[in-house]
Amino acid sequence: MNATETNTDTPITFTTAAAAKVSKMIADEGNPDLKLRVYIQGGGCSGFSYGFKFDDEKDNDAKVVTDGMVLLVDPLSLQYLYDAEVDYVESLQGSQFVVRNPNAATTCGCGSSFSV
Repeated sequence: MNATETNTDTPITFTTAAAAKVSKMIADEGNPDLKLRVYIQGGGCSGFSYGFKFDDEKDNDAKVVTDGMVLLVDPLSLQYLYDAEVDYVESLQGSQFVVRNPNAATTCGCGSSFSV
């Protein structure tokens, strides 16, 4: 898949709440070309942790579009995020992007790291 294609079969869900937050963040930055990337990195109390950043699209990225907002996932991270959901929640504990990952065997108390 090249950078101009949209993969509609990507096995990850990018919720409308998350897309709305990304839209607001992009508007605040004043750069409509920004795209949110979710990725997996080593570390965290359970072995792997989730990361989010604004990034450019790479040729081999999976791309999920919700309400015009783009979520990018690299192939290595996608294997750990298969069937996961990226959401944005606001609660008494604060506001944050949340990954609901059915592949995680264990997670830490804060929900930002996991093991498979």
